[in-house]
Amino acid sequence: MIELAELARVDAIGQAELCARRQVSPAELLEACLARIDALNPLLHAIVTLERAPGRTASSGPLAGVPFLVKDATPWPGLRWSMGSRLLASNIASQQTPFGTRLVEAGLVCVGKTATSEFGLLGSTETLLEGVTHNPWNLASSAAGSSGGSAAAVAAGLVPLAHANDGGGSIRIPASVCGLFGFKPSRGRTVPASLSSSDFLDMTSDHCISRSVRDSALFLSLTEDRTSGAPVGYVRHPIERKLRIASWTRTAMGDEPEPAVRKAHDDAAALLGELGHHVEAIAPPTFDGPALADAFFLVAGAAIAGIVDMVDRMRGEPVQTEELEPFTWELVETFLSRGPDALPQSRATFARAVQAYRAATAAYDVVLTPTIATEPWSVGHLSPILGREELIRRTGRAVGYTPIHNIAGCPGMSVPLHFPDGGLPIGSHFAAAAGADGVLLGLAYQLEQARPWKDRWAPYSIPALHGSRD
Repeated sequence: MIELAELARVDAIGQAELCARRQVSPAELLEACLARIDALNPLLHAIVTLERAPGRTASSGPLAGVPFLVKDATPWPGLRWSMGSRLLASNIASQQTPFGTRLVEAGLVCVGKTATSEFGLLGSTETLLEGVTHNPWNLASSAAGSSGGSAAAVAAGLVPLAHANDGGGSIRIPASVCGLFGFKPSRGRTVPASLSSSDFLDMTSDHCISRSVRDSALFLSLTEDRTSGAPVGYVRHPIERKLRIASWTRTAMGDEPEPAVRKAHDDAAALLGELGHHVEAIAPPTFDGPALADAFFLVAGAAIAGIVDMVDRMRGEPVQTEELEPFTWELVETFLSRGPDALPQSRATFARAVQAYRAATAAYDVVLTPTIATEPWSVGHLSPILGREELIRRTGRAVGYTPIHNIAGCPGMSVPLHFPDGGLPIGSHFAAAAGADGVLLGLAYQLEQARPWKDRWAPYSIPALHGSRD
């Protein structure tokens, strides 16, 4: 059997190929995966529910036998589904989603659930239910959020890829700080991954966090809704045509990034120029940043208010104060205090922002910005016990680039192009028009070839700790 560290280096497609050639069995892949989890998860706390004896999956799918993880924001039959909240700490999912069915058919083997911030609301994966998920690059740093558990698990080499979802940057931001590839599909690109709906869920795209572009591209083809518009299929090759790329660095809140982030951004722009693309610095769209942030969190509060109401009715007693984190309660209370016009006003704010974004970017194939405006933050910087105003202020400072793509339904991706000496990774963000997922994936392949990152392993990863060959 291939040794532990060597299997950790192999992406999902590579592991499936090893199985197909009978160089390793699915049982051996599972055994090695569980050994890696046992070795590092107690330190990182990326996985909150472990399934040591997964049910049967397809034996002939394109990823047959490959272990993966599901973010605890999404149900998986038989596994705990807490969404990071004490309110749902004992909740066990019974139904499979269409999205999950596709993954089972592909042959993927679910070995557990990854940590998320409570209801996916915050950009740091640290909850009063589960505790803190640590970044494998620096244990004092956050793995970001809300898909921090998935990012930490992949960055540590516990699994080759992990399911994640993104309602405002929750795939792309953890991918950035953990040195991974994080792709958010266009709205409606994939089959449903939820059993309910809300304005907040309508902005959320489900996909994965991976090390290789090809894993992400195949995963998208497996989960794509083939009845909706022109399907992308499995994008396999770098893009060949030259792209017109708009670039800016100012966030939606009007801030400029920190120097290290600006350096990474300028380096990405230079690389694109070397690859023959035309990069043009333009004035960013003009948003009312505070109004946009208020609308975003109000829509999130509406979604949580719906969950609270459902639980109240199902069990016949009100949700108690200690069952939700302080920040979550503040979002619910703010939404309820705004009256019946709150959601329509938020939708109108979103519509104005989308109009401004489309007007600024209509002449370009791709938009380049940083993924986050600050260097990766420490554990506690976005703690859920902080007050609403302070958390929204800190979030707005750091996370000022990614939410507009959820609001506009555009595809976006964070690509791990910058690894500062002694620092944490800094991703570069690329977005395209709604439906142009294939353009981004083609560009991602090209960037991966030009600036390979597959051997960039975090200090607290299996390859770095067990027989690294760098």
